[in-house]
Amino acid sequence: MVTFFEASLDTISVHHVGNQALSEMYALSDHPLELKDEIIPNLLMQYFLKPFEKANEVYHLTHSSGNLSLNEVHHFAAQVFDDKEYFHSASEGLAKHLYKVANHPNIKGGELYVVYFNKVQIEGNPLDAIGIFKSENKETYLKVYPDKGGFQVDYEENAININKLDKGVLIFNIEKENGYKVVVIDKTNGGQEAAVYWKDQFLQLKIRNDSFNQTSNTLGIYKNFVTQKLDDEFEMSKADKIDLLNRSMKYFKEKDTFDMDEFTGEVIGNPQAIESFKNFKSQYEQEFDSPISDTFEISDNAVKKQARVYKSVLKLDKNFHIYIHGDKELIEKGFDDDKHMNYYKVYFKEEN
Repeated sequence: MVTFFEASLDTISVHHVGNQALSEMYALSDHPLELKDEIIPNLLMQYFLKPFEKANEVYHLTHSSGNLSLNEVHHFAAQVFDDKEYFHSASEGLAKHLYKVANHPNIKGGELYVVYFNKVQIEGNPLDAIGIFKSENKETYLKVYPDKGGFQVDYEENAININKLDKGVLIFNIEKENGYKVVVIDKTNGGQEAAVYWKDQFLQLKIRNDSFNQTSNTLGIYKNFVTQKLDDEFEMSKADKIDLLNRSMKYFKEKDTFDMDEFTGEVIGNPQAIESFKNFKSQYEQEFDSPISDTFEISDNAVKKQARVYKSVLKLDKNFHIYIHGDKELIEKGFDDDKHMNYYKVYFKEEN
């Protein structure tokens, strides 16, 4: 989704943002950071951009009023994209905005980096991008160095691990009127109350309703329907539920395009259950204001991501796990009157 083999770091400004709920202040630098050699920019590029290689969801900046100009991050980004002379003053404005919204006592203070990049690719398109990053967690590092025919060990406290970006966002100079294309990293900490401030309060994001999002949402809705809703209307064994999940995953892996009528007919089959699923999907769309088309291109990346949380394991007490990947007709459930226990009978041709 995001690649940076052609990218370069143009300008960077660094500020410190404390937590006003704890009476901490913010500290603004007077000018952009001076990078005197090639090693530091390369390390910063790795620190800032590498985590986005696995980012699939694309967002837009938005505002609850519907007036995009009231989104502070959009305002400052547009200012910089229009004229880079405003870069440092815009970075100060972003630091003040973050300080204003990050007022929960569990939010950690830290350095805020505002960076202007050239030629960062998103969806194959090289674009200028503004990156905003915050480092909240510090670590201690050991240093070993030669000394007098042997070695000495020293340490450095409150150092940053360049392989662990806490929070970051890339805002690409495209689709300005829709809130730009945006990808985000958020390693939340400090509890649920503190977790929402980066995406919801500072950035004010809304996910783009593309094929990745529609594929991921449909699989997620169907999984919740099978595991949570079906029990209210039908008597189903866990093996039957696993079979329904396996059939849905098989459909998404084999098809290029999702079609609601085709999917429900092939995977669910039962007319009453089909109607129940469509109602369940409609409730989700209304609750989260996220409409899902009856037909859309299936995203392979979204399928792979959802496959990791689609469980096909039947857990029997603490003694056995049965992995069900195929025909559910080859497994039968029964009850042994003598032992007063449930049992499963499994049919197979050969043992591997």
